[in-house]
Amino acid sequence: MILTDLTLAQAREGLRAKKFSARALTEAHLAAIEKLNPRLHAFITVTPELALAQADAADRAYAEGEAGSLTGLPLAIKDLFCTEGVRTTAASHILGNFIPPYESTVTAKLKDAGAVFLGKTNLDEFAMGSSNMTSAFGAVENPWKRRGDDTPLVPGGSSGGSAAAVAARLALGATGTDTGGSIRQPASFCGITGIKPTYGRCSRYGIIAFASSLDQAGPMARTVEDCAILLGAMAGFDPKDSTSAERAVPDFAAACRRDIKGLRIGVPKEYAVPGMPDEIAALWQRGRDWLRAAGAELVEISLPHTRYALATYYIVAPAECSSNLARYDGVRFGRREDGADLIEMYERTRAAGFGDEVKRRIMIGTYVLSAGYYDAYYLRAQKVRSLILGDFTNAFAGCDAILTPTAPSAAFAQGEKMDDPVTMYLNDVFTVPASLAGLPAISLPAGCDRAGLPLGLQVIGKPFDEETVFAVAAKIEAMAGFSASPTLHAGSSA
Repeated sequence: MILTDLTLAQAREGLRAKKFSARALTEAHLAAIEKLNPRLHAFITVTPELALAQADAADRAYAEGEAGSLTGLPLAIKDLFCTEGVRTTAASHILGNFIPPYESTVTAKLKDAGAVFLGKTNLDEFAMGSSNMTSAFGAVENPWKRRGDDTPLVPGGSSGGSAAAVAARLALGATGTDTGGSIRQPASFCGITGIKPTYGRCSRYGIIAFASSLDQAGPMARTVEDCAILLGAMAGFDPKDSTSAERAVPDFAAACRRDIKGLRIGVPKEYAVPGMPDEIAALWQRGRDWLRAAGAELVEISLPHTRYALATYYIVAPAECSSNLARYDGVRFGRREDGADLIEMYERTRAAGFGDEVKRRIMIGTYVLSAGYYDAYYLRAQKVRSLILGDFTNAFAGCDAILTPTAPSAAFAQGEKMDDPVTMYLNDVFTVPASLAGLPAISLPAGCDRAGLPLGLQVIGKPFDEETVFAVAAKIEAMAGFSASPTLHAGSSA
């Protein structure tokens, strides 16, 4: 038995049946990290002492019959979640040595459920990017390779480190955050599953903010069921977060076993974008065929304001980023560069601490919020955002879930598309609308392209109806039978 090849659900059953110990499971993943992380750069910080101590505590809990839902299961934590006593950088030089004195609510919930934390995963700086190339600690390499080609590929972003770690069998699951697609797009590029829950389902307390009205934590794992198990532990009302929804947490894992016969699945005609690769169009069609064979009814829907989603997102998100990142001034915490006066200290600190993409988005956001431009840009974008939500509301009057592709391409090579920020932003064309509307959406691997790279399908659901999203995704997963493995993984000879 290769412990790193187990799904999270299988590992949990093995621990409960005492087939192996939590310490052995953790040691296997730490060995995999030691072997592959020097190449993949999936982790910024590895915490072996903490992980082994938590694993030993898990073994004691099993011996005493007090195990929780995640006891002994090794996870990776995106380095955007504050972890008490463990360095948290947001992949930025400006927070390079920041050690939080408190724990984010999501990671606290995972700890309470008994999870083992292997370390903090790499990301695009402050979660700003779609390639994981903007990290101050080096780019993450996708563990997948094009057939017959060793060119390093991007894992997607911003949660690329989490996606690469799960795909390469360095962790059973991971946390991610999704602002405009930062869980779903890297999940698609790395051949794993990731869900952005409804905005408000998981607390944002202790997550370093990018765009507060969009940011949402979610799980990443190798199966739909594993994501359901993780979300069940992560979700729940938090009085420390004013946007947290006071709703009961359903049994998401049970929803994965639901029948979807009779469900109406919407297919938005606007997502058939010009230039869509034939392989992605064909996969989308196969997804529809699978659902029809499972007894669902496919209906064409219209989301007419989809064409404005990217433009709207890249006004709203930078505006909120400009406001949120104003706190990094060299005075209270993080990096500080001395200057002749306060203004020079601010300028030198931010110039040295922020990367180019972060500076670009701060400048865009400051511009659209400035006097004379607020009404023309930010206020108008918020009005269009309401129209986009209205499109989804109207569509869901006639369907139960929506099926789309996740990304407009498979993973691309490091260095490709990097010179043109607008081209990079187009990677989020299928994921941004659900983010603007605050809807739950999952990506799961459903096939490969001609080069052997994974391609994902996305299921979008009604607000707080993650159960239907999981049910539909689980059915696609079963019918797709995706079993391909990345070139670089814990059992490979890297």
